[in-house]
Amino acid sequence: MNGTVLVTGATGTLGREVVRLLVARGVAVRGLSRRVRGGGDGVEWVVGDLVTGAGIAEAMAGVEVVVDCATTQKKADVAGVRTLVARAREAGVRHLVYVSIVGIDRVPIAYYGAKLACESVVRESGLGWSVLRATQFHDLLLRFFDAGVRLPVFPVLGGVRFQPVDVREVAEAVAGLVGEEPVGFAPEVGGPQVRSYRELARAYLRAAGKRRVLLPLWIPGAGGRGLRGGGLLAPGRAVGRGTFEEALERRFGQR
Repeated sequence: MNGTVLVTGATGTLGREVVRLLVARGVAVRGLSRRVRGGGDGVEWVVGDLVTGAGIAEAMAGVEVVVDCATTQKKADVAGVRTLVARAREAGVRHLVYVSIVGIDRVPIAYYGAKLACESVVRESGLGWSVLRATQFHDLLLRFFDAGVRLPVFPVLGGVRFQPVDVREVAEAVAGLVGEEPVGFAPEVGGPQVRSYRELARAYLRAAGKRRVLLPLWIPGAGGRGLRGGGLLAPGRAVGRGTFEEALERRFGQR
């Protein structure tokens, strides 16, 4: 493709990988950041804030494709996507790629509800759009476990299973959509294995060389039932290859 690609959330876990892949493929990449960043990495960095709308219209100038990897994990995401869509329409953007989460329509938790609302804004935008849903990144579980290991007991979500995926594989799928025509809902990207939260926690503790008593936590209500019922899983789309143990080895080394 010949046009510029604007990546929001370009400094985040997924955005960094998407930017890296696109630059390596010779794509003209503009990265949106809330702070001024230096150059020298093949990226045109621009300053903008999706929550306030500052700088977004300017960031859209000459853009052909927008890849939205940004998230605040708050309801402000919906307002941010509305701003992004409005400015993209004004700029004549051809294709909006939105990255979402597997199962948000099956697990009634506030953050997932906000992501579902964002998808709705994208679908009704009048733009060409693609939505890619993925399961939880290895990095997210590592953050959960890093927090848990600081406590005298290690909290684990009782009865909950995850299908963790390597963020680099999700980035590959996202980058693959950039040069294509809009597809609507793209095939989901799930990790290679469905694992219980307890099993993943034990793997983390072994790799970290830590000993902790595991404390089961049961999430109440419909959200908890959705989680325990496998709402976040995509077993039919276990297309990822990188395992959680490989992520642990990169983090802690081989034990």
